[in-house]
Amino acid sequence: MKFAKNRMYVESYIKCHNCGILIFEGSLTDKTESVTLNGVRYCSAWCVSWETERTTRLEAEVAAS
Repeated sequence: MKFAKNRMYVESYIKCHNCGILIFEGSLTDKTESVTLNGVRYCSAWCVSWETERTTRLEAEVAAS
């Protein structure tokens, strides 16, 4: 979610690609923790690693089937 500079309306919603949490532009979380990887926005490095591990698990399950 991004508030306009005049704080009167919401310009757009920016959500973590993995967990869906709203990322407010200019917030402390946005400045210190958010990660952009391959053009995709995540709220933290933890969400990046979790999604990578989930993809690996799913691929292993498909290969085992």
